Amino acid sequence: MRTLITTRDGGVSSGRFASLNLSMRVGDDPRCVARNRAILRACLPAEPAWLTQVHGTAVVDAARATPGAEADGVVTQSPGEVCAVMTADCLPVLLSDRAGGSVGIAHAGWRGLAGGIVENVVRAMGVPSRDIIAYIGPGIGAHRYEVGEDVRKTFVGRDAAAANSFAPRPNGTYFADLYDLARLRLAAAGVAEVYGGEFCTASEGRFFSFRRDRTTGRMASLIWLEDS
Repeated sequence: MRTLITTRDGGVSSGRFASLNLSMRVGDDPRCVARNRAILRACLPAEPAWLTQVHGTAVVDAARATPGAEADGVVTQSPGEVCAVMTADCLPVLLSDRAGGSVGIAHAGWRGLAGGIVENVVRAMGVPSRDIIAYIGPGIGAHRYEVGEDVRKTFVGRDAAAANSFAPRPNGTYFADLYDLARLRLAAAGVAEVYGGEFCTASEGRFFSFRRDRTTGRMASLIWLEDS
C-alpha cells in the first residue's frame, strides 16, 4: 500500500492557483491543470480515479469508476488502481486494512461527515472495520473553521458526544473541530487506529485553503495497492 498527499508547490499554475492546482473546476487554465496532473501522474502507477465531488456520501470502486463520477469516496482491492480525492480545507481520510488487501479514501467536509461518507467508505472496503487503519490528512484547523448553529445541531442530533467538537464564540457561532468530528465518525464505524490530524490548511501557506482565499486551487490525497 502506498499513499501520497500533495501541497500547493511543484506545479506550473500561477496567481491564486500557484502552483500545483489539480482541479479543472476552479477557474484555472486547463492547460496548466493538465500539466500539473502529468507531473503527479509520473509518481503514480496509473491515472487516478478523479471524482466529481459533491459533498455527498456516494462511494465508487476505482476499477469501475467512470471519468468524473459523482462521488466523495472511492475504494479498491485491485493493485495499481489509484483512489484520490481533492481538498482545500475539507479532510481527506485515507484507509487501509492491515493486510494491505483493501484501501479507500473519503472527501470529508462537514456535510459528508454528517451524512456518513466515512462509514460508507469503511463499509465499501469489504473488510472488518477492526482491521482498518485510518490517516486524516491536511484540513482546516479547529481555530479557523467557523460554523453556525445549524452545523452544530446536525452533528449533535446524531451523536451527543459531538458537542465537545464545537467551541462557542461571542458572536453566536462556533469553531468546529473537523478532525475530532472525523475521529468520532471513524469510531462509530469501528475504526480504532487513527493517525494524522495535525495540520491547518487555513493557517499554513503551503496548502490551498478555500476559507482563507476563496478563489484557490485543490490538493490531492491518493492511496493505492502495489502489485505483489
